[in-house]
Amino acid sequence: MTNLTTTYRGWKKLPDNRVGHALFSLGMVARVPYFGTVLPTVVRLEPGVCEVTSPKWFGIRNHIGTFHAIAACNLAEVAMGMLSEATVPTTHRWIPKAMTVEYLAKAETGLRAVAELTSVPDFAAITEGAEVVVPVSIYDANGVEVVHADITTWVTPR
Repeated sequence: MTNLTTTYRGWKKLPDNRVGHALFSLGMVARVPYFGTVLPTVVRLEPGVCEVTSPKWFGIRNHIGTFHAIAACNLAEVAMGMLSEATVPTTHRWIPKAMTVEYLAKAETGLRAVAELTSVPDFAAITEGAEVVVPVSIYDANGVEVVHADITTWVTPR
């Protein structure tokens, strides 16, 4: 694969284990500090797919003791952002444009966000700019989808 981004090359260089995932995630948070609020760990990354986990800790709890809705949105944005970094070639750039979120159930545990495209766009065909919608499903520890987000990104040639 050509035109790999710096982010995706970094992921590929690290071991596919807890240590590699932790090192990558720390580097990600160093680049995008706000992501650190959910203590994310990227556990899977490849073109078209990203999976990120986040523990339930006191910093993300709301007034009823569940995972705060906006913290879940932040986790969705982490998954979408890393998917975009692994998918959009260096010939193009991307930026979030919109987010539609459905809160489906109480999030009472740590969460796992999975961003996955049904098909990777033909970036060579994007010559003016295009919207790419990245669906993100967020699951609790029991595998129940508790939040669903569709994040629209704007992709343009550089």
